[in-house]
Amino acid sequence: MALTPIFVLIVIFGFIFGIVYLGIRKKERQMLLDKGLDASVFATQKHTSNTLRFGLLFIGVAIGIFLGNMFSEMPAINMDEEAAYFSMIFLFGGIALVVSYLIEKKENEKLKQK
Repeated sequence: MALTPIFVLIVIFGFIFGIVYLGIRKKERQMLLDKGLDASVFATQKHTSNTLRFGLLFIGVAIGIFLGNMFSEMPAINMDEEAAYFSMIFLFGGIALVVSYLIEKKENEKLKQK
């Protein structure tokens, strides 16, 4: 397959976008400082827990691998091995990230009420 040229183009455009984005962001901050304003407008106060997010993600991936193995070995389902593993890993990994988001959203609402 000819995926290499497509991958190279995606990487090149990603680098160009990143350079332009960072350049514009630097100019915005410099203009704020020149006007004597505080650049803390760009700072966000998020209370996220990367430990929770990664923990749930790894649990979801482990469950996905386990169920992918079960689906590939069961003769009644007759699912292709690669399809079983990848679909279950992405499904349960995604579910874990959504659960993590909901837990963090609930915690942030509790912090705002205090």
